[in-house]
Amino acid sequence: MTHLRSRVSLRGVAVAAGLTTALMAGSAMAQSMPGEGVTVVPLKSSIAEETFQTMLVMKALEDLGYDVEDIKELEYAAAYVAVGNGDGTFLADGWFPLHVDFYEAAGGDEKLYREGVYAPGALQGYLIDKKTAEEHDITNIAQLKDPEIAALFDNNGDGKADLTGCTPGWGCEKVIEHHLDAYGLRDTVTHNQGSYSAIIADTITRYQQGEPILYYTWTPYWVSGVLVPGKDVVWLQVPFSSLPGARGDVDTSLPNGANYGFQANDQRIVANKDFAEANPAAAKLFEIMQISSNDISAQNLKMRDGEDSEADIARHVEGWISGHQKTWDGWLEEARAAAE
Repeated sequence: MTHLRSRVSLRGVAVAAGLTTALMAGSAMAQSMPGEGVTVVPLKSSIAEETFQTMLVMKALEDLGYDVEDIKELEYAAAYVAVGNGDGTFLADGWFPLHVDFYEAAGGDEKLYREGVYAPGALQGYLIDKKTAEEHDITNIAQLKDPEIAALFDNNGDGKADLTGCTPGWGCEKVIEHHLDAYGLRDTVTHNQGSYSAIIADTITRYQQGEPILYYTWTPYWVSGVLVPGKDVVWLQVPFSSLPGARGDVDTSLPNGANYGFQANDQRIVANKDFAEANPAAAKLFEIMQISSNDISAQNLKMRDGEDSEADIARHVEGWISGHQKTWDGWLEEARAAAE
């Protein structure tokens, strides 16, 4: 009997040890994959060049165990509302302060989570070709009030300057429309809108043919890798700061004193607040991920040169991760720690 009790006791110890090992393994799995069983719905605008940033976030979430669906495309105003309502989980490319009205209209801090800066230091503004700028001493957008100056950029023979502008729904179009009135340009400048990728392609073609060009753009974006500021084109300043709506009193001057009429922006990841509170690993990831504007512009230029398929962009994402593996692993480690 004593021998039997010993065998039973040993068997019990072994079972208990096995259970402990299984529990420890389960705990380790939960810590390494805190998103297991949770579905994520990524959103982005129609700007194809924002796919890279979005897919980087998607890949990081997958590495944390989240089930990440394919990207759903919505223009910004609708995307913010969808994220606030829980129909989308996150938007990787929130532009602030440009999108502050979209953010507040979708519920603001009560419904949305916005911590950290994903891509800092984005600029926006108006540019013209350097040759025309130097020949006519053009440095300020207000000079286009002069019909003779404006006519230099006339593409269709109506006597007005043709400005390659902003796609409706992006937010920048509201600022441009406001500027046309604020700077007295309504009678001499036409704001051409539509598919930005199409109209900027036409603008670049005209530049290559030696014609004067006037256009709006932003950084990071591939355009400034083709029309290089300071070399091919120059930024135009504005006569004074003037923005629409609640930002009417904001000074748009940059630290160096230049004033391009737009506030410098940071790209920030915007997520559903309930999701962020229920998923501290994802919330921490959204807060700490950061990529440089130069890296985004370099990837965007590859897309412009033909590497624009989903497979191409996925390869760009993997390449970026390989080149920043220590940083990537650090993000994941910190995100997992937040879930403990």
